[in-house]
Amino acid sequence: MERVVRRPAKLAGMVTPPGDKSISHRSLMLNSIAAGEAYVSGLGRGEDVVSTIRCLESLGATIEEAGLNSVRIQGLGSTMQEPEDILNAGNSGTSMRLLGGLVAGQDFLSVLTGDASLRSRPMGRVVQPLRAMGARISGRHGDTLAPLAISGGGLNGIEYTMPVASAQVKSALLLAGLSASGPTVLHQPALSRDHTERMMRAMGATVEEDGLTLTLDPASLRPIDVVIPSDISSAAFWLVAACCHPDADVTVAGVGINPSRTGILEALEAMGADVVLESQREEGGEPVADLRVRSCQLTRTEIGGDMIPRLLDEVPVLAVAACFAEGTTVIRDAQELRIKESDRLAATASLLTALGARVEEQADGLVIHGSGRLHRARVSSHGDHRLAMTMAVAGLAGDGDVTIEGAESASVSYPTFWEHLDSLTGASSN
Repeated sequence: MERVVRRPAKLAGMVTPPGDKSISHRSLMLNSIAAGEAYVSGLGRGEDVVSTIRCLESLGATIEEAGLNSVRIQGLGSTMQEPEDILNAGNSGTSMRLLGGLVAGQDFLSVLTGDASLRSRPMGRVVQPLRAMGARISGRHGDTLAPLAISGGGLNGIEYTMPVASAQVKSALLLAGLSASGPTVLHQPALSRDHTERMMRAMGATVEEDGLTLTLDPASLRPIDVVIPSDISSAAFWLVAACCHPDADVTVAGVGINPSRTGILEALEAMGADVVLESQREEGGEPVADLRVRSCQLTRTEIGGDMIPRLLDEVPVLAVAACFAEGTTVIRDAQELRIKESDRLAATASLLTALGARVEEQADGLVIHGSGRLHRARVSSHGDHRLAMTMAVAGLAGDGDVTIEGAESASVSYPTFWEHLDSLTGASSN
């Protein structure tokens, strides 16, 4: 699918992005291994979440539609069923890595695979600690690439120092630790999103926190109903678009503002963005707010260090913001972006350069010289949902048409993205 995006005269209105993808995955997985029934509403409906649902159903969980973006889950308790076929995680690294931890605790054989992109992404950082817990795992390329064959069960708790701050690795080990024979202790190098710990505590598990160290005792979970807030990673596109457009007033409704995810808000605030948190509240144990953002003049900033794990997925669209900021913005410590659905550092630099930006690619980041202008170009999404939407933001704020090849990839995390874009630009009413 090809999509042409141009700057509208005005960018205005309210949108509600899909339910938070990270919380959607976790609410499905954890309720599937709880003993009893739970309802999840506000569920993200992107392809990644659908992949998780299909895998869980293959493991014996019952997941039924229960209204708009809502499902009823009949959990199996701690013992799942051996799948009759491979578990296909599609394009979802979260699905594969978290399910790896989940099935490592089950006394049967599972085979996890995904699409070509996912089969090229590194899995060694999950495989190594899961093996230390007692799981038997084999795969391609020295057992670091999918497909992964996992023979689980009989796990021991371990004390493990994580080499990088990764919510996916942390969550995989916590899921495995639920059925281990003793405590699992994880030492994190920095804070990463903490949805797994929050939800496990709400479901009856003991997860103690001492600075950056987590200790989980083995536990059986009780089911809980979950109301999922809008995904801040999806909201980020509208936040940046409104900041950079000359006549914008946009409200993004019901966004999760968990402190482990609000790096995007802190970065935009440092750049001088006009973002106001309205109707702050708590839903399903997560802090939520409506985010109102208006046109503003951004200034340079530096982004790196402990902030990166809290805004990693938003780096490409923040690079667009930097193109419209006064001065030179530096993004560092973001080498993890090279092993996502695409090499997002290289791709972002290449795409923005094609649009006329001055961008220098570094080994671990980007240097962006703000000019306040982007011109017309034809670009490719590289099959990456976040890059497709990032290029749409560039088109909304730039001076010429941006033609995006592979625009359909946005549906991986945001199936209604183009519909919402039309709503904010007024195209849907023409």
